[in-house]
Amino acid sequence: MAASQNQTNNFHDFLPVMANKLGGDGLIGELCNGFNLLMDREKGVITLDSLRKNSALLGLQDLSEDELRSMLREGDFDGDGALNQMEFCVLMFRLSPELMEESQFLLEEALLQEFNDDFSG
Repeated sequence: MAASQNQTNNFHDFLPVMANKLGGDGLIGELCNGFNLLMDREKGVITLDSLRKNSALLGLQDLSEDELRSMLREGDFDGDGALNQMEFCVLMFRLSPELMEESQFLLEEALLQEFNDDFSG
């Protein structure tokens, strides 16, 4: 458990760095890429089976079955037993307290960019 806790903490620390480097749109793009790596291709969502099979791609191979189930339960807002892309992205933000603090800045940045694109185009 300690090894997986350290991996989780390292991942939490990495998200704010990505946000600062990539900006709001870039971070969302990377989260979408992570979702695509973990999802069941046929169902278009992350299932326990797809998470179990693909977790090593994100360095999460040491998570136990219970930890994988907990991750799914924590992010599954609609109760369907799987994570859609929005649920996955929200979960990643929720798992990173520092990123949650910065999320308002990222949202404002993305909205400002969208606003500028609308008026310059």
